[in-house]
Amino acid sequence: MNISTHTEENRQREKIALLSRSLYERGLTAGSSGNISVRLDDGWLLTPTNACLGHLDPARIAKMDWEGKLLAGDPPSKEAFLHRSMYEVRSSAGAIVHLHSTHSAAVSCMSGLDCESCMPPLTPYFVMKIGRLPLVPYYRPGDQALAGAIGALAAKHSAVLLSNHGPVVSGSSLEAAIYASEELEETAKLFLLLRNTPTNCLNSAQIAELKTVFKLDL
Repeated sequence: MNISTHTEENRQREKIALLSRSLYERGLTAGSSGNISVRLDDGWLLTPTNACLGHLDPARIAKMDWEGKLLAGDPPSKEAFLHRSMYEVRSSAGAIVHLHSTHSAAVSCMSGLDCESCMPPLTPYFVMKIGRLPLVPYYRPGDQALAGAIGALAAKHSAVLLSNHGPVVSGSSLEAAIYASEELEETAKLFLLLRNTPTNCLNSAQIAELKTVFKLDL
């Protein structure tokens, strides 16, 4: 490993710990739930299994190769396959955030959702950061079959919502993935607040304008 690669890895380790603590302190993840990963030039980093995102030791964050071999740090989250399946089909993904954030998880438990787009385009910011959010059918935690379900959707979607579980959101960088996760959570909150209330969503022309102006790949 050359010096620049080592320095970048350490920078990403510190950033994961810092931003994960922010998520934890703001109530976007609880206990040892959730996991975060970042792509590197020579592998990828993933938060350890049974680790609290509010109290991560940067040096103990798992580093793996693309065959799943642990290269450094503690054993990775048991949901490593979930991240890997999205990285494999999204070359633009530089980081992935998986949370059990309250409002997004609440939406994931609702019946009657549109599996192709389970939250409406309530704001332009949701459209710009998430686009259409597909709902993945329920799989038990750790079920490797979930990898195939995510991989089938990830080529066209930067984020998915796991039924009775929570969101998985990718971004070009760790900051981008976290910002998109936060926007998803705020939209889920609005969605729940507006139930049974007549609501104006963005129409197809407004969405098309956003795609054109901001060069969105949705």
